[in-house]
Amino acid sequence: NGLAVIGLGDFAFGRPGRITVSVGAGREGLIDIERESELGGRLHTKGVLILGGYLADKLAGDIPMSLVARLTFEQSYEEIDGDSASSAELYAILSHLADLPIKQGIAVTGSVNQKGQVQPIGGVNHKIEGFFNVCQAKGLTGEQGVMIPASNVEHLMLREEVVEAVQQGQFHIYSASTIDEGIEILTSVKAGSLQPDGSFEEGSVNQRVSQRLHDMAGSLRDFMRSHSEEEQEETSQNQSPKPPDSG
Repeated sequence: NGLAVIGLGDFAFGRPGRITVSVGAGREGLIDIERESELGGRLHTKGVLILGGYLADKLAGDIPMSLVARLTFEQSYEEIDGDSASSAELYAILSHLADLPIKQGIAVTGSVNQKGQVQPIGGVNHKIEGFFNVCQAKGLTGEQGVMIPASNVEHLMLREEVVEAVQQGQFHIYSASTIDEGIEILTSVKAGSLQPDGSFEEGSVNQRVSQRLHDMAGSLRDFMRSHSEEEQEETSQNQSPKPPDSG
C-alpha cells in the first residue's frame, strides 16, 4: 500500500494506492509501467531508477543484474509524480524476490536513496489520516497502520481521533530510517546484516533476495549458453557439404 496526497482547490487529502510488481529473469532491469504508459512524471521515474542502484549495490554483489521487474500503481488513471512511493516500491520488489508476504494492513510512504536510507516526504499528516479514514470505514482491527520516514516523526500533527486510536492500540504509526528497518516491520523477518565472507545471515530477507538474484543470473547464463550452442549446431548442419549424387 502506497500513499499519495490529492489536492482539490483548497482541499488536500491522503489516498492509498495498490503497488504491484512482477519479476522474471532478463536483462531489462526495472521497468516503470507508469512511464511506459506516459502516466509517470520525471521525479517518479528517477525514484524507480534509484531502486536498481540499491539492488545492484547491496544485493547483487559481483554478479550482473539479470532480472526484469515491472512496477505499477494499480488502477491509476492520472499522472503520478514524485518519489515518495519509492520505498514502498522497493519493499514490493524485495517481498517478491524473497518470496515473503508483506502485511497488507500497513501503508508505506517515504523516499529512498541508493544506499537504502529512507528520506523525508511531504504531506505526512494527510497520508496518515487518509489511510486511517479508509481503515476506519472498513473497521479497525488493531493490525493496521502507516510506516513513515523517521525524519518525519517531528512533523506529526494528527487529528485527535487518530491519536486516540494509536493510544488504544487500534492503529499504529511505525517509523523507519533504513530499508532494512522497514522490511523487518513489514515481513516480521530479520533483514540480515552482511557477514565477513560477503554473504548475509542465513534465512534473512537480504540473504533470500541475494540468493534469488544469483539463481536468476545462473539461469539466464545457462539459457543463453544453451541457445548459443543450438544456434551453432544449426549453423554447422546448414553449412555441412551435401553427399555426392550417386546417379
